[in-house]
Amino acid sequence: MTKAQAPSAAAPATSPPTDRHDRHDRRISLGVLCGALAGAAWGVVFLAPALVRDFTPWQLSAGRYVGYGLIAAVLALPRWRRITAFIGAREWRALVGLSLLGNLVYYVLLAFAVQWGGIAMTSLIIGFLPVAVTVIGSRRAGAVPLVRLLPSLTLGAAGIGCVSWDALQVSAADASGHGFFGFLCALGALASWTSYAVLNARWLESLKRVSSHDWSLLTGLVTGALALLLAIPAFAFADLSGHDGEAWLRYGLVCGLMALLASVVGNAFWNRASRLLPLTLVGQMVLFETLFALLYGFLWEARGPSRLEIVALVLVVSSVLACVRVHRPALDPRSEP
Repeated sequence: MTKAQAPSAAAPATSPPTDRHDRHDRRISLGVLCGALAGAAWGVVFLAPALVRDFTPWQLSAGRYVGYGLIAAVLALPRWRRITAFIGAREWRALVGLSLLGNLVYYVLLAFAVQWGGIAMTSLIIGFLPVAVTVIGSRRAGAVPLVRLLPSLTLGAAGIGCVSWDALQVSAADASGHGFFGFLCALGALASWTSYAVLNARWLESLKRVSSHDWSLLTGLVTGALALLLAIPAFAFADLSGHDGEAWLRYGLVCGLMALLASVVGNAFWNRASRLLPLTLVGQMVLFETLFALLYGFLWEARGPSRLEIVALVLVVSSVLACVRVHRPALDPRSEP
């Protein structure tokens, strides 16, 4: 080999890092896009309880998830052996827990929160979820230290404080106290879905041979089976005499829309984002759900946000952006020595 040939022979050595950087950027971009699409699909669930107020949250949850189970069954049965090839008893038990945390328990609490406290308050409380998930994700080895997350946590806590004050004001004017109980239900929904997001991401990380879409379908099947059990007391012990044909049609359409759009489509995009992004960034994707939920809510109520809602929204968004900024160096391979 001559000296003139040496530089050209060494030149290709610089391409692999560039390729890795490009693949990393595409992976992050695709993950963020999937997270945004999941948020747009999930945002409709905040509007649903306001559309069918004459049905209880238990009935709404049962209808949505029975529909989710039916759609998942139709899509999964033709490929049943392939989908369940790597699913054992341990995985089925995990699916039961995830179905309860991320679907049934979460949505019952969310529906009560919307009906008692309003769409805006509920969506802003759920907007704190990105920070909650990020804090849990920061405990992993090699994650950003918790002390660097304090500015983000402070902003998020301030946003929750604004919403709490608003809920207390509503409760003071409402002798039934529904505003405050709605706030408590929203906090419960936040805790339930935070647990789901963390545990679901860990299972997707460990199940390399199960696609995110197939995992979503299996979750739908288990959720549908559990929803059938919920439907028995939800309808058997309720007075249904006041519901006319139009009410039942509206209920069926709303449940069907939530099952297809929020559960099947939204969960599929979310699982894809969970597989593409690290947990500390996955949590930030829930911001899209909050933004779309607020947009749908304000359009439905034909109003703009109040001053306190604006302040709370700005604080919640700022907390998420601060959290993203703290994690950005750790997520960019070009920052590595």
